[in-house]
Amino acid sequence: MKAAVESAKGYRRLIPSLTALVEFEAVARLRSFTNAAAELGVTQAAVSRQVRLLEDMLAVRLLDRLHRNLMLTKEGEALYSVVSESMGRIAGVFDRLATGIGEEELVIGATAAFSHFRLMSSVGELKRDRPNLRVRLSTTMFTADLSHNEVDAVVRFGNGNWNDGTSYLMFEEQVTAVCSPQFLEKNKTPQSLSELMTCSLISDDPTSEGWLTWEKWFRALGERPGKLNYGLLTSLYTDAVQAARDGQGVVLGWNRLLHKHLASGELVSVTDASLPMRDAYYVVIPHGRSITPTIQALIELLRQEAGIA
Repeated sequence: MKAAVESAKGYRRLIPSLTALVEFEAVARLRSFTNAAAELGVTQAAVSRQVRLLEDMLAVRLLDRLHRNLMLTKEGEALYSVVSESMGRIAGVFDRLATGIGEEELVIGATAAFSHFRLMSSVGELKRDRPNLRVRLSTTMFTADLSHNEVDAVVRFGNGNWNDGTSYLMFEEQVTAVCSPQFLEKNKTPQSLSELMTCSLISDDPTSEGWLTWEKWFRALGERPGKLNYGLLTSLYTDAVQAARDGQGVVLGWNRLLHKHLASGELVSVTDASLPMRDAYYVVIPHGRSITPTIQALIELLRQEAGIA
């Protein structure tokens, strides 16, 4: 008993303010005193005071306060890493205890298109292998965000260099022009990229999910597109693909996303022209957390379902 009391006293001596740690974590994660204060429901001055308390206590600078930005120092990164991981674990236990569920939970973020075409089926397979696994999907229009504590991992398309987490490569991508077999039966198969420009093209809004445009695709393949024949414009890539499956025209096919549709013959390539993308798909784990066996299993399932052995 005496040893336990002395141990508790020791922890309180080394960590005298859990409030300061909670508020520092919010500032470090959001890179803003104002946003941290809003999230925590306190004043900006109170948050600033708690962070200053930690700095005075440790006799180190945790944040570089720039004109319009905050940057973690080396010491700040070290503290944030362990605090973020610890708070994430504590929050997970509280959530399971509060809901009365003793199962493992995985919270993963992705764009709507990746979630629709790749993630849903892989999650279903993962849950079949892990009956006690509970999954929460956080679907976003833009690049999935890691600024929320509850997110265990996100899927991103890019160069793999992000400063808010550790990236694990899943697979690369290439983009071709695809349509349904029925569309080709009713329309002349284009013999060149120039002829493809005259086909009924389906396009989605590139600002919503960052997709490649037809104009950029043609230019990257050495063509100078004039006025393209757009038969349908959509806001979401998922709608554009559905329209192509219905035989309404030709869409840019992201081959890893549409692997099942292409493998089954539901969608087919219109030409041999294919554009390899410089970027790739990654699973990104927030700093302060490690890749778990469940996330590793999900990555392997995603790779398999994208046609990668």
